[in-house]
Amino acid sequence: MPFLSDNAAAVHPAVWAAMQGADGADRPYDNDALSQSLDEAFGALFGRECAVLWVASGTAANCLALAGMVQPHRAVICHRAAHIQVDECGAPGFFTHGAGLMLVDGDHALITPEAIANAIAPLRRDVHQVWPQAVSITQATEAGCVYTPAQVAAIGASARAHDLRLHMDGARFANAVAFLGCTPAAASCDGGVDALSFGCVKNGAMNAEALVFFDSHLADITRYNRKRSGHLQSKGRFMAAQLLAMLRGDLWLANARAANAAAGEIAAAAPGRLLHPVQANEVFMTLTATERDALRAQGFAFYDWGADGARFVTAWDADAGEVTALARALAGL
Repeated sequence: MPFLSDNAAAVHPAVWAAMQGADGADRPYDNDALSQSLDEAFGALFGRECAVLWVASGTAANCLALAGMVQPHRAVICHRAAHIQVDECGAPGFFTHGAGLMLVDGDHALITPEAIANAIAPLRRDVHQVWPQAVSITQATEAGCVYTPAQVAAIGASARAHDLRLHMDGARFANAVAFLGCTPAAASCDGGVDALSFGCVKNGAMNAEALVFFDSHLADITRYNRKRSGHLQSKGRFMAAQLLAMLRGDLWLANARAANAAAGEIAAAAPGRLLHPVQANEVFMTLTATERDALRAQGFAFYDWGADGARFVTAWDADAGEVTALARALAGL
């Protein structure tokens, strides 16, 4: 009974069907009809003009976005637990040709305008020190928590006040929007986000993420960086087909709601154990080594989280019976 990661979830049947439908001759790279329709499709979703590029991974989406924003001698402000810091093997520095990460703290992996200001305050603007050029936030965070539209707007205002770009790692953006019950724009670009890594792989796609730019100049830069980094796939229509399938009928949102509901059921079974509020599809809780062994003996798969914790992740295709079984097992500890 797997609760290790939403990366392990199945590909949604609608995505498979869309890829099959794209299996005909068309122009290569991103010149096919499906790729050319992405700007309009995502523009309708966000209610404003945007430029959209497909990429094959969240790491590529994050780091290509940052490479268009940040010069090699500059830096990105992010949370200490941010995926770009902890789980991308130095890829931000690789893609930006050396730009650094300035790490800040914050409860539940959320950063604040005050944290941004405090990171900048000691710096001198001279050739001896690294000055930030962008802020990166994660929606939902690495602790499974969500920035409200007001929080995003406050960070966006702080970024603009310090002449910084704002990137949003939205690997679980759909789960955040499903929790907030707001528009996708309210959770991102309305608050000043310049580029959004719109995650689909964790939410039913096979190998396509959408890199959404609300500044076309950044998209123009990134087209070249995508090619130079080996991410311009020749049969891009199959990538575009996945993204369009996720948007069709708001499949992206329905899938996220299903995953969130499963996480909510698990969290409700052990409220006194929760390490973070459960606002998306990840549940972090305290469990002793003995308790973890007992759960695994019953067939549940999950990751340890520190010496006395565990992480459970639900996906769009979570089996209702397995979710209920886990909830009962947790309640019975």
